[in-house]
Amino acid sequence: MTDAQTWRDDFSRVLSPVFGAPQLDLVRGQGSKVWDASGKEYLDLLAGIAVNALGHCHPAWVTAISEQAATLGHISNFFTSPPQIALASKLHEILDLPQGSAVFLSNSGAEANEAAFKMARRAGGGGRPIVIAVEGAFHGRTMGSLALTAKAAYREPFAPGVPGVVHVPYGDVDALAAAINDTCAAVFIEPIQGEVGVRTHPAGYLTAARELTRAHGALLILDEVQSGVGRTGHWYAHQDPEIGEGVVPDIITSAKGLGGGMPIGATITVGTANTKLLEAGQHGTTFGGNPLATAAALAVLETIETEGLLAHVRETGTWLRGELEQTAGVASVSGTGLLVGIELDPAATGGADAKTIAARALEAGFIVNPVTPERLRLAPPLTITAEELQTFLTALPALIAG
Repeated sequence: MTDAQTWRDDFSRVLSPVFGAPQLDLVRGQGSKVWDASGKEYLDLLAGIAVNALGHCHPAWVTAISEQAATLGHISNFFTSPPQIALASKLHEILDLPQGSAVFLSNSGAEANEAAFKMARRAGGGGRPIVIAVEGAFHGRTMGSLALTAKAAYREPFAPGVPGVVHVPYGDVDALAAAINDTCAAVFIEPIQGEVGVRTHPAGYLTAARELTRAHGALLILDEVQSGVGRTGHWYAHQDPEIGEGVVPDIITSAKGLGGGMPIGATITVGTANTKLLEAGQHGTTFGGNPLATAAALAVLETIETEGLLAHVRETGTWLRGELEQTAGVASVSGTGLLVGIELDPAATGGADAKTIAARALEAGFIVNPVTPERLRLAPPLTITAEELQTFLTALPALIAG
């Protein structure tokens, strides 16, 4: 029996099949590269689905975790710790939050969205049962965040779901206006929809959502779980004038890249009024905001700042998208910064779908994500170099053509 057969058999014997069969048994990572159990090297163009913001084993991240683990790992939420306060303070700074804003720390993007959902319920009271989400959205897999997630295949096995959620058509301001009334508590929007192939909203959509929610006394909640923490070349995507259009939301949710590989999420209320949506005892999390996770997240934010990674992401992302647009077999390119969608030209694929092409890429040593049958998603480490990306660009035409 080969080593590959051994670990696959071991996996199926002891682990849940919920994720399907794993593609690789990865044992080591460094920078933008990972290695499997056989020693084969791969360029990681997905970064744990936009999680490993600093790549693998960045010295600042490793040092922060090692030193904190040797000092204080977990203390419960009866207490606070210096890295927790420092992280929350840093989030206030980079988001330029007004006085009275607050950060609630949890363990994941789904948890961050669950907290925001509960805030929406509190804000709405008994007379505002409706929460609006947008078709194409992905907000998580827990029951509240799942109700906000658009894909029926994710929701239907667990019906009946959380009541009161309405999904409106993507990009349709008239439909949004028709759905928002005085029974609406909140609107959830991802500034960039990752799970449908990296899709931004039409110009004016976020502005309209802000105006409509404000007119009807509803919350505007921006899910920046995937698009935040430098992914777009701005700290958060809504801070990009072209994407966010100057909109200031009521609540922001964050996770993924925030911990750089350590589980952490954040629900950030903007302004004094929104801070009071949850009172003492109405919500909680055992591990959220513990010293280890917050030390890791603080190291991520400080490293992005000290290494000038926001500018690097903007410059590298612009170059990458320009090169992809000129690549044989690519029909179109979407996204911004280092969150990129590649639509495949069906005339060039010979009938192969994105999953097949992603499998070819994996065999060639590149990790990419077939997010829809026609589209690949790239979300590499923010530290990736143009030289590393060029190796993928050079290989891509042959991978598409087969």
